[in-house]
Amino acid sequence: MSTTSNPNDLNARLRSRMAAERRQFEETAASEQRRLGENLRAIANDELRITEADTAVRVARMRVILLNAWLRPLVVGVTIFLGISGGSWGLMQWLSAGIQSRIETLAALDVQIEDAHETLAGIEETTWGVTLLEIDGDRFVVLPVGTMDHPPWTVGGRPALKLSSE
Repeated sequence: MSTTSNPNDLNARLRSRMAAERRQFEETAASEQRRLGENLRAIANDELRITEADTAVRVARMRVILLNAWLRPLVVGVTIFLGISGGSWGLMQWLSAGIQSRIETLAALDVQIEDAHETLAGIEETTWGVTLLEIDGDRFVVLPVGTMDHPPWTVGGRPALKLSSE
């Protein structure tokens, strides 16, 4: 069998072969691109997981730092503030109760003093200003001023009568 080739057949075979090689190259390139894309996606996902884990660790560290740097001093400060405020309130309540008690006592004493003054005024009115005194064991009846011209005894410039010791 003799085959004769003409330039058109050779050209067609060459084109056919080039088309087959191009298809094979495109399929191989597409396969490599898919494999490269999957590898890149896997690497990106791994890096994303590592970044997320690292971020979670850093967030946890920041929480601990914030807890130590802010929350504990804040709790201590609030506790001290409440302690001082509560103590001050209690002290003020105690002091005001003491002051109120003393005010009430003073008012009661003022009433008693007024009653005593009234009683004394009543006694002086009924005794006409006569007073009984004991001086160094001697007993005297002190009379109002002007009741005697030449008294035998005087006490504080007032005429007096000495009583017997018996």
